[in-house]
Amino acid sequence: MLSKIKLQLLGVICTLFLFSEAQAQSSASTYSALGIGEFNYSGLTQNQGMGGLGVSYGTGWNANVVNPALTTYNTIFNFQAALNYKKFNARNSSESSDVDGGGLSYVAMSLPLKSGKVTMGLGLNQITSVNYRLQVESAVENAELRAYNYVQGDGGISETYMSFGVKVAKNFSLGAQVSYLFGSTIRNNQLSLLNGNDNPVGNTTEYYERLTVSDIGFKGGAHYVAKLSDKNNLHFGAIYQNLGNVSGKAFAKLAALGEASDPDSDGDLIANDEKGSIYIPNRIGFGVTFEKMNKFALGLEGQYQDFNKFKSFFGESLSLREAIKVGLGFRIVPDYLAIDSPLKRTTYRFGLEYQQTPYYLNQTNINDIGINFGASFPVNQLSLVNLAVKVGQRGTTDNGLIQENYVNFTFGFSLNDNSWFYKRVFE
Repeated sequence: MLSKIKLQLLGVICTLFLFSEAQAQSSASTYSALGIGEFNYSGLTQNQGMGGLGVSYGTGWNANVVNPALTTYNTIFNFQAALNYKKFNARNSSESSDVDGGGLSYVAMSLPLKSGKVTMGLGLNQITSVNYRLQVESAVENAELRAYNYVQGDGGISETYMSFGVKVAKNFSLGAQVSYLFGSTIRNNQLSLLNGNDNPVGNTTEYYERLTVSDIGFKGGAHYVAKLSDKNNLHFGAIYQNLGNVSGKAFAKLAALGEASDPDSDGDLIANDEKGSIYIPNRIGFGVTFEKMNKFALGLEGQYQDFNKFKSFFGESLSLREAIKVGLGFRIVPDYLAIDSPLKRTTYRFGLEYQQTPYYLNQTNINDIGINFGASFPVNQLSLVNLAVKVGQRGTTDNGLIQENYVNFTFGFSLNDNSWFYKRVFE
């Protein structure tokens, strides 16, 4: 027993060290060039497999990060981590390109301080991601020249968090999460001018911008379960996330190619680690789920964030609108008592996910719709291997825009142990 616990502790410590050295990352949309990137609304692997559901429903077999009130279901120790891989085809009316990428997705831990009453959570998660490469050709007004812009960006905002869930009444729980927000986003724009013979005119210039954030965020949640019968429950959940003015500093410079990132080189220094902030609007979410205990659950949830209120670090005017997400999810366990049949004890998940993204270009809303699949395979009596797949489409080729067809894979595990806090009786 002690050897098992020591191995689990070693795994937890090593994984936390790994994640402290590199923030969570994933491949992002081309549209992450706008605002502060693509937001993660879909939670952990088990949430992603069923349309991002997690506001109104969770189980004790996985950590809960969408709604901190649901951590009270974690009556045993849980440690969870995952990797992410995304492949998508981006195309406009005349060209297409295949892009892929991925990396660390998240790490989460849940520790029952008083089983069924008070639970604490810890972890690392990704809030936004930026990852794009664009080449734009345009004519130069009043000149027989063409401009070529090579635009790229990487980074995002991550969070390390601590959460608490408390069951304040028989069927009612409240939760709170405090997050330390951190991360850097680097954007680069290289401009070249060519004449009618495709010969360069003048020197290639480069605009380099680095935004680094460091601040505190807060999320609160509530959950109530109505008992319809001995086996049937109706779950209600709500969340409120406040990020607000996120402090940071920015470096920006315009210079010759290869010199813009150096503050001491020649060029126009626009900002030299200038302090300021960005404003990220509040997010709210609601959901309801019907559950037949130990068999299946069906839920519908929505989240809302008004990006009309978004303010960038340099005060640029951005065409952003309300972000709306709706998820419909279903999970089923064929027979949780089938000890000799792991496939019957496997949890299978399905979902539909629709997002009106905050991006608004050329009088067009950029929408995202996807089909979700997932499963949690038992590897022993308590622990699980988790898988989620989303096949989706974002954007349109109308009005000169980009359409993305993508497949997103998330693969991880949940390590559960009901002996973590048991006292030793025998030495």
